[in-house]
Amino acid sequence: MTLAGRGAVVTGGSRGIGLAVARALAEAGAAVVVAARAPDRLQAVAAELGAAGRRAWAVACDVAGVRTLAREAESRLGHVDILVNNAGISHSAPVQKTTLEDWNRLLTVNATAPFLCTQAFLPGMLARGWGRVVNIASVAGLSGGKYIAAYSASKHAVVGFTHSVAAEVAGTGVTVNAICPGYVDTDMTRQSVSRIAAKTGMAPEAALRAALDTSGQRRLIPPEEVARAVLALCQDAARETNGEAVVITEAGSHR
Repeated sequence: MTLAGRGAVVTGGSRGIGLAVARALAEAGAAVVVAARAPDRLQAVAAELGAAGRRAWAVACDVAGVRTLAREAESRLGHVDILVNNAGISHSAPVQKTTLEDWNRLLTVNATAPFLCTQAFLPGMLARGWGRVVNIASVAGLSGGKYIAAYSASKHAVVGFTHSVAAEVAGTGVTVNAICPGYVDTDMTRQSVSRIAAKTGMAPEAALRAALDTSGQRRLIPPEEVARAVLALCQDAARETNGEAVVITEAGSHR
């Protein structure tokens, strides 16, 4: 139980990567608050973890509710030592068909929310001299790709934010890192593949293959693989790992 006594907040914790991360942190001994917009799914996650003997609570909120999340999390956990900024949305369209509304929505959810959450929880970590912030970015935040200008820009923002805040907290006992996975086996990926198929006329299998080819993958990454990388960054042994963007494009392959 390597994270016993630690309090963790996982945004986007109702499914996909966030759910896998919440499970991994709870299994390692952390008390966990899962946050997302869907209250029913969140309550189911908290109930699942509770039934397994873990300490977990659900807080339904969106970007506008970060202050409420911070208040509820600190009330439930006592102190927040680990923040996993995972909540995110995707979008695909040629740049000339990407509306300003699309652009702002992607930047708000994918980049502004991690900024606000980090701003809310970082002071307590610094005061206690121990903390872990892990931002879930994407390989698209390192290299970009066709038809994902808004999504890629938002994830580039997350990577840049990670590097900058990591420089600010260096030597304090707090670390800030990013995970940059390729295509993960989640609902978001399935929705993206469906959009590609619908817009191109490809069969779903061909659309998936085309998507995987853009990141050099042979198969989708299990969300549990991303969770293992997050868990590794949250250990005491990872105290010297700060400001990294860990790339995952194949199961078992981190760089």
